[in-house]
Amino acid sequence: MAEPSPRATAGTANPTAGPTRTTAAATRGASAPAQLPGTERPETGSAAGPDTAPPTGSATEGAAVIAARGLTKRYRGGQLAVDGLDLTVPRGSVFGFLGPNGSGKTTTIRMLLGLIEPSEGSARLLGEPMPEATDRVLPRVGALIEGPALYGFLSGRDNLLRFDAADPVADPRTRRARVGGALERVGLSAAAGKKAGAYSLGMKQRLGLAAALLQPRELLVLDEPTNGLDPQGMREIRTLVRELAGDGITVFLSSHLLDEIEQVCTHTAVMNRGRLVTQGTVAEMAGQARGRLVVTTPDPAEAARVLREHGVTSVTVDGEEVTGELPPDTAEMATGTPAPSTDAQSGGGGKDVLADADGTGRAAPPDLADLNAALVHADVRVRGFALRRASLEDVFVSLTGEGFNVAG
Repeated sequence: MAEPSPRATAGTANPTAGPTRTTAAATRGASAPAQLPGTERPETGSAAGPDTAPPTGSATEGAAVIAARGLTKRYRGGQLAVDGLDLTVPRGSVFGFLGPNGSGKTTTIRMLLGLIEPSEGSARLLGEPMPEATDRVLPRVGALIEGPALYGFLSGRDNLLRFDAADPVADPRTRRARVGGALERVGLSAAAGKKAGAYSLGMKQRLGLAAALLQPRELLVLDEPTNGLDPQGMREIRTLVRELAGDGITVFLSSHLLDEIEQVCTHTAVMNRGRLVTQGTVAEMAGQARGRLVVTTPDPAEAARVLREHGVTSVTVDGEEVTGELPPDTAEMATGTPAPSTDAQSGGGGKDVLADADGTGRAAPPDLADLNAALVHADVRVRGFALRRASLEDVFVSLTGEGFNVAG
């Protein structure tokens, strides 16, 4: 496969080659840097990110940074990868794009960035139509799609110097300062002189992020940015994402790690089998599934009977733990309870909001207090009484029937 010139690397609007849909952000195995004369080929993979001029001509403040309507991609043979996607990403948000592997996330991103054309529908990036406005828009976008394409025989610093040199408007007098700042921001200063071919997967991810940050961006698109990182590295990338958002950059983050989305994102959308299942704020999504009442007692059979009599549904017993779903109104009131009591049991991975079981201190929502009183009146020995909020994973399973790997 022929490789693009250095000016056609990720995120660079090529001023000399006409349309740049295949050269503008990171693509999987399609946009590696050009082969240097008389040298080996770079490692295959995705280009590291855009490296062009500072943003100009911003879209109207407050408008959606990404807007897709009816976006569809059908490959030869009839395979439907993305089906009628309607997506809106607010300016200034950290937007988590969720979905299991193979759900259509990367195909969607490639259409949004103009790297591939949709079969149907439309997409606007920073207020302009894609892929028609690729040359104008992509210099304002940083991207890391699944992994950077690097010259393995060059050091990390020299890779970034080459990316920066591909920018026709980058000031060569400040190039080394820009590269040094990008390396420091992603924690690679100490390894800057090491050959990229000897980098770990996590270090390559960091270098790709550094390339995407060589110039100011309005939008940063990250596809699985913590892939290959150890827990400390994952935490550092999350901190970096928050800092970028604090600088006013909109971050569009694709992931299958729910913990990652919950910790850094303000908004989210879920893809499943090529279709958009839901979108909204993280809080709105978490609110789509009701929590479960959890009672810990040495009298589980009697507790289950009492709970059923008082309207609790889907009651299950597991040892001394009895759980069930509350009616919607009761659950909504209970999630506002301010602080947990010390005798409640948490368990699982849920987040507990506890009702006051001893009748002192803060007042519990009436329905929960009545439930607790009914248990006590029936001589059920209550050791723990809690409402376990649904996690983002619970919501996803309720929407799609599929699970996720949750990062620790």
